[in-house]
Amino acid sequence: MTGNAHQRGRRDDPPPGEDCYPPHVLREYALIADGERGALIGPRGDISWLCVPRWHSDAVFASLIGGAGRYAITPDSRFVWGGYYEPGSLIWRSRWITDAGPVECREALAYPGDPHRAVLLRRVIAGGAPATVQAVLDPRAGFGRQGLRQLHTDEHGRWTGRAGHLYLRWSGAGPRVQSHRPGRSAGLTARLTVPAGQHHDLVLELSDQPLGGPLASPDELWRATGAAWGRAVPPLGQVIADRDAQQACAVLRGLTSADGGMVAAATTSLPERAEAGRNYDYRYAWIRDQCYAGEAAAAAGAFPLLDDAVRFVSQRLADDGPGLAPAYTVSGGRVPDQRALGLPGYPGGFDLVGNWVNRQFQLDIFGEALLLLAAAARHDRLDENGARAAGAAADAIAARWPQEDAGIWELGAQAWTHSRLICAAGLRAAATAIAAQRQAAAWSGLADAIVADTAAHAIHPAGRWQRSRQDQGLDAALLLVPIRGAVPADDPRSRQTLRAYQAELTEDGYAYRFRHDERPLRDAEGAFLLCGYLLALATHQQGAELDAMRWFERSRASCGPAGLFTEEYDVAQRQQRGNLPQAFVHALLLECAARLAAPWDAGSQPPS
Repeated sequence: MTGNAHQRGRRDDPPPGEDCYPPHVLREYALIADGERGALIGPRGDISWLCVPRWHSDAVFASLIGGAGRYAITPDSRFVWGGYYEPGSLIWRSRWITDAGPVECREALAYPGDPHRAVLLRRVIAGGAPATVQAVLDPRAGFGRQGLRQLHTDEHGRWTGRAGHLYLRWSGAGPRVQSHRPGRSAGLTARLTVPAGQHHDLVLELSDQPLGGPLASPDELWRATGAAWGRAVPPLGQVIADRDAQQACAVLRGLTSADGGMVAAATTSLPERAEAGRNYDYRYAWIRDQCYAGEAAAAAGAFPLLDDAVRFVSQRLADDGPGLAPAYTVSGGRVPDQRALGLPGYPGGFDLVGNWVNRQFQLDIFGEALLLLAAAARHDRLDENGARAAGAAADAIAARWPQEDAGIWELGAQAWTHSRLICAAGLRAAATAIAAQRQAAAWSGLADAIVADTAAHAIHPAGRWQRSRQDQGLDAALLLVPIRGAVPADDPRSRQTLRAYQAELTEDGYAYRFRHDERPLRDAEGAFLLCGYLLALATHQQGAELDAMRWFERSRASCGPAGLFTEEYDVAQRQQRGNLPQAFVHALLLECAARLAAPWDAGSQPPS
């Protein structure tokens, strides 16, 4: 063990209670992830959220939403906090400047992850002076309900135990760790002193299966994790904001499981607006979000991420065809019904798991699937399974496009304009990139019919697209219509829609989804960061390069210190709102970074 750290467990000094690790504003969290699960780390070195064994499993550290359970490594003196990711990875460095000098904690989930076992790596690094930190391990399975039991320690100072159905092993804390019984302060604590210029490793394993023999050494685990990230996130060539683009790619990789499914976010129930009731579980793979990530990967040249998206979406289409669900677990299972946990929730939020999206029909996902598969085909990365999936998606559109659906924003069923026109865009792209001649003619003809019918019923008197037959309002989703090639960028309806959107649904450089009511935009909901990136693409497509960069940079600046984005941004308070990190926002950042680096292709399809 490097560093010869000293452990001191003092019986007269109980471990920190709940009040020592209160929830933080969302911008202060970092994410570490291994594809199968993710942990949020706060500025006090507190891991306050981790679900095991997989994204949609119960949390073992749930203090983020008011449950018990945490794993913290915190300097034992005053400090100010900072941190950064190692380039092209989700290896995070918590960095504290203390009265004695700088202290770092290198943090990661061993990557790539095992679907059954999470391995948390934490390396305390002392600067020019000795570093003393306090480690607190208090796992509580079942969202905080089931604490540690069957605790044992061996001659090497490794602790083993159970928390609910999970098996636990903690290495590196030493034999003199202080154990606290339930009823006082449950869990384990240790004070570790690391000599100047040295480091000390802690390794925590959590599994739904009995743990086998000891893992490789911490040094070997760190080397393997760093090498795996190097393979997973390629250097990106012709992009702007290359550091942020590569970090967005790393976030998307970290959210993508070995099964190919990518969760929409790592968390559940973080509020979009305090006490507004808009709290959802995003720990599932949305087909639309997966397609956005795949299309962004194609544009940026991050082809393994594209391949995963194609594999996951193709399998879902093969299994479910016209019954394709809007979302699945990352292994392709059904999203469970929504239920409450009986916890306080994140301040201003609730405590919900599961999602009623499992009962919705969303038409646009078939068009998005075709756009994804066409992007793969243009890069010669579509196999026979993908080609068959494209046929299934086209057949589903032919059968279901006249039906009302919940749309991109998952609202009440209507004939949403965006849903229909994205299907037309997907058919056009697939006809060009995938289909045989006869099939291509059929798909192009169907696209023409959908556009014609939609235009007959969803053109506003001002000459722009409107949200639906019934709703004459504007919607940011309509910006995607020319971006994805349903109609040309120079179509008068495209240009009029863009002009009207900029006039009515933007303010101070931020973009919003649609107008909820007569309130000012920022009073109804936060700025929707996805929409800012869509506006960057739309203005870029029109040749307004300066405007495109302005929208891109305004949206890009809405992250926290870790460079992570939520779904919404509270402009007045300059705070992030919603689940963290939101995958589709990172996907559109990546796509913008690739597309804004060169003039838009004048053809009907966006360049990739």
